[in-house]
Amino acid sequence: MDVEQTALPGIGLRHEFTTQSGRRIGVVSHRTGRRDLVIYDKHDPDQACEAVKLNDEEADALCELLGAPRIVQRLNELHRQVEGLVSVQLPIIQGGPYAGRPMGDTQMRSRTGSSIVAVARDGRVVASPGPDFVFAAGDVVVVVGTPEGTSAAGDLLAAG
Repeated sequence: MDVEQTALPGIGLRHEFTTQSGRRIGVVSHRTGRRDLVIYDKHDPDQACEAVKLNDEEADALCELLGAPRIVQRLNELHRQVEGLVSVQLPIIQGGPYAGRPMGDTQMRSRTGSSIVAVARDGRVVASPGPDFVFAAGDVVVVVGTPEGTSAAGDLLAAG
C-alpha cells in the first residue's frame, strides 16, 4: 500500500492512499490533535466529497475497530507460517494477581517466553500495549507463543 504524506504548514500532516477500487482516502492530522477523515470525489481525486472531524477518543475508536480484525488476521497468517506458534485469550479476573497492575509487572516474555500482543477491554482492543498499560478485571489478554509458553502465561496471569 502506497501512503503519501504531505506536510500542511500551520495545520499538520495529511496521509492519503488509493483503495483497490480506486477511491482516494485521507487523514489530516492537525497540530491540535484533531483528525479529519477525508473521502475524495470518485471523479476528481483533488476534491473532498466528505470530511469527518474526529476527536482523540473517536480517532482511537476508529483505529481499534479497523485494527482489531487486522491483528487477528495477521496472527492467523503467522500461525500458518510458523508451525508450533499459538495464540490464546486469557482473562484478567477480579482479585487476580495482576488486576490493577501494569503489564510490565508480569515480566511475561522473560518468565514464559510468550508475548502479550493485545488486550481487549469493554469491546475495544489495545494493540501492542506497553509495559505501563494497567490491567483491569475483565480484560482479555491475547498471548502468542509456543503451547508450553502460553500455558505458562495462563498460569502466571491466574496465580502470579
